[in-house]
Amino acid sequence: MLKRKLSRLKFHIDYIKIGKYLLAFVLSIGVIAFVGTVLLKVSIDQTFSPKIINNISNIPQTRVAIVFGAGLSNNGSEPSVILEDRVLAAVDLYKAGKVDKILMSGDSSIGHNESKIMMETAIKNGVKEFDLQPDYSGDRTYDTCYRAKNVFGINKAILVTQMYHLPRALYTCSSMGIEVYGYAADRHIYAGINDYTLREYPATFLAFWQLNIIAPDVTTGDKVNF
Repeated sequence: MLKRKLSRLKFHIDYIKIGKYLLAFVLSIGVIAFVGTVLLKVSIDQTFSPKIINNISNIPQTRVAIVFGAGLSNNGSEPSVILEDRVLAAVDLYKAGKVDKILMSGDSSIGHNESKIMMETAIKNGVKEFDLQPDYSGDRTYDTCYRAKNVFGINKAILVTQMYHLPRALYTCSSMGIEVYGYAADRHIYAGINDYTLREYPATFLAFWQLNIIAPDVTTGDKVNF
């Protein structure tokens, strides 16, 4: 009887030890993943910060600007504040003669046609329709960059988005073989900007994973002469 109790006690002690080792292992992996993600984000920020130009007069003349989608408001009838600022920043580049064409890349699912609203906003602000090209399958940054290169044949572009998003966008498009510069579209203090900034850490890690380990599926289709 005593031996049985001792055996059970030893089993419980061994079980607790195994649990502690597993917990320590999981925590160690978590710490390594966290530190690695932070270092990756910092490295990409530092690498691509020289490519970000805030003064429009210093932007090199480039044929195409790429505008990334960023949501709609009023039941999908208007651009969000962030998206409108991106479109207007691209309009400024166009009017300043820095770009000749603008690729409007956004999520265009049913009832959420970002590219259409982006086009309408640009036209309303003085861009000629034939200088605009919609990309209705720019569901995420990876898709936009991939399709810019492989569908629209873009080899050099100015990327137009907010500062929090520019390093990842520049990194992704550059990794696709596009020569890129970034133009910051920050015109307001955005609600939730701290959340957007923090979200860039896992998003940057995901971009690294997609570019170097497992590429996601992307809608392609026929090439467009743009």
